[in-house]
Amino acid sequence: MIVGVPAETKKGEHRVALTPDGARELVAHGHRVLVEAAAGEGSSIHDAEFVAAGAAIVGTDVAWSADLVVKVKEPQPDEYRRLRAETVLFTYLHLAAYPAVAAALLDAKVTSIAYETVQLAGGALPLLAPMSEVAGRMAPQIGAHFLEREQGGRGVLLGGAPGVRPARVVVLGAGNVGWNAAWIAQGMEAEVLLLDKNLDRLRWVDQIHKGRIMTLASNRGAVERAVAEADLVIGAVLVAGGRAPVVVTDEMVRGMKRGAVIVDIAVDQGGCVATTRETTHADPVYVVHDVLHYAVGNMPGAVPHTSTYALTNATLSYVLEVAERGVGGALAHDPALRAGVNTVAGEVTNPAVAEALGRPVADPLALLGA
Repeated sequence: MIVGVPAETKKGEHRVALTPDGARELVAHGHRVLVEAAAGEGSSIHDAEFVAAGAAIVGTDVAWSADLVVKVKEPQPDEYRRLRAETVLFTYLHLAAYPAVAAALLDAKVTSIAYETVQLAGGALPLLAPMSEVAGRMAPQIGAHFLEREQGGRGVLLGGAPGVRPARVVVLGAGNVGWNAAWIAQGMEAEVLLLDKNLDRLRWVDQIHKGRIMTLASNRGAVERAVAEADLVIGAVLVAGGRAPVVVTDEMVRGMKRGAVIVDIAVDQGGCVATTRETTHADPVYVVHDVLHYAVGNMPGAVPHTSTYALTNATLSYVLEVAERGVGGALAHDPALRAGVNTVAGEVTNPAVAEALGRPVADPLALLGA
């Protein structure tokens, strides 16, 4: 199979979908890898490294003409014209938050597989996990930066000082994003509250961190009280394939401390804070009700070298499976990968995505004749 790796065009996105080691693995299995020129430069990976791994360096049109196109982010408007019915696109899509992208994929009858909806039988999301970990670990350092007075924050040091109370960090959601955020925040010696509806998950966090992270059962009252006392709120609520639920209302934001900071990591699924709107790395924050909001939709893009290697570590086995078996054979063989398929032949094939978009759901195997 021919595997294409286009350069990313989303503003502030510097990752690339495949490392040289990933390319070498595909080539070793007899597949051709076409990498767009300079696609890895933002991740400090040079064309010569891809060539040494057996990949060919090509132009944009050639990279997009491949049988299997692997990317990091959803197609941008200037890329819609490159979508073809023959294309198998494997990338992060978040279609519940980006209905215009869904419309473009459906119009072009693309077979699209979304990293974020590939789901194991136990509910784990193996291709979302690495970027969730990166974003979660970034959130406290970002929050700490914007809590500085010169950045518009309250002028609070996350870890406090001897004799001075540390910042209170409230993390909403105890999944991979939230747990990593809470872990790093407590490592920075903040006072950390982690809220989730899953009590078993909270028990697990409590056992691991032995009280260093305070765990609270999430409900409207608990969230309202926690947010009101917070210096930093990190939104990490996830619904696989669907829009993130709004758990922090406009009224709750209005009741927060002046100069407090919100980092809404869930923004690429619509955001879990009512006052959230997506921002960019170039212009990351805005103020509502005297509260700073950071809502960059591709946070791991700020650390692309780390993120690219973490992503390929997770995606390579699935990319190789599609290349080896073909998309129909891979989906028939692997239920987790089948859950990742979002669109086929102009139909939505993931139940959560279909519900979010208000469309009927179709069987991908039937559409592909597998």
